[in-house]
Amino acid sequence: MSKGKDKAIVVKRVAPARKGHHGGAWKLAYADFMTAMMAFFLLMWLLSAATPVQLKGIAEYFQQPLKAALFGGDRSADSSSILKGGGRDISTDAAGVTRRTEGSTDKATHTTAQNDDQAIDPLKGSLERREQERLHDLQVKLMAAIEANPILRQFKQQIRIDSTLQGLRIEIVDTQKRPMFATASDDVEPYMRDILRAIGKTLNDVPNHIVVQGHTDAVPYAGNGRGYTNWELSADRANASRRELVEGGMDEGKVLRVLGLASTQNLNKADPLDPENRRISIIVLNRKSEEAVMRDDSTTTTLSNDAAGATSFAQKMQPPLLKAPGEQAGSTGKQ
Repeated sequence: MSKGKDKAIVVKRVAPARKGHHGGAWKLAYADFMTAMMAFFLLMWLLSAATPVQLKGIAEYFQQPLKAALFGGDRSADSSSILKGGGRDISTDAAGVTRRTEGSTDKATHTTAQNDDQAIDPLKGSLERREQERLHDLQVKLMAAIEANPILRQFKQQIRIDSTLQGLRIEIVDTQKRPMFATASDDVEPYMRDILRAIGKTLNDVPNHIVVQGHTDAVPYAGNGRGYTNWELSADRANASRRELVEGGMDEGKVLRVLGLASTQNLNKADPLDPENRRISIIVLNRKSEEAVMRDDSTTTTLSNDAAGATSFAQKMQPPLLKAPGEQAGSTGKQ
């Protein structure tokens, strides 16, 4: 055989080049988005758990200039005025009034006030949280007592418990078929007596004071000419409810107010004649409402003497003395 026929023939087949995978870019963008959302929700959670003092500090941090944050120095929050040193005080219109405090004095005053706020605010917030917990526990106990008592359970549709700005409000609502009191009277019906006494026993679990309010509908009271109206009726029913609360075991000193409001605060404003407007409201006051009531009780108005301190209010109100003919003011007899 010839040499040409013995030679092997090699055929090279080159596979076509594959393009790179290009579908993974969206995964990186999605991962960045999820990371940002996680950081955002974590930030919102931390802010919701922060105290008012901490939030105030965070706000002050972002309000200070970048140069003061990086290199130190005075901040605009260190002084009550944007102009330090002498010169006319721009915070007053009085002529010739100059600033008599240095920036260091203002800073010390600001620091002292800030420290006082930091010491008071956490204590106030802690007291409010404990009070809210007490009122919530009271609401749970009242609802449990109604469910546990077979007599009260059938009247639970007439008992409404909710939270207001004043505190915890407990309302016993009247109905057409099941009135709380005798017609046009403050005589308490037996089922209403059971409800009030059960509530009175539970109110001693909290130290808060209460206010008892009586409400009527807009139907005029059919009196017998004695001038007895819905105002007197609502006040008498509120006081009768107070007596039943005390009979149930409530401390009598817990009551701060017994009010008769007639039909001035209708539950159904669209229908003033609705029987549901006849109700008794027992408000367990929170600390702010108690302080407001106590402050109103302690506020008095006094009448003082005049500037010279010689003439009393009673002397001012006396009519002038009539003088006989020939008599002069300040004389002791006739001329």
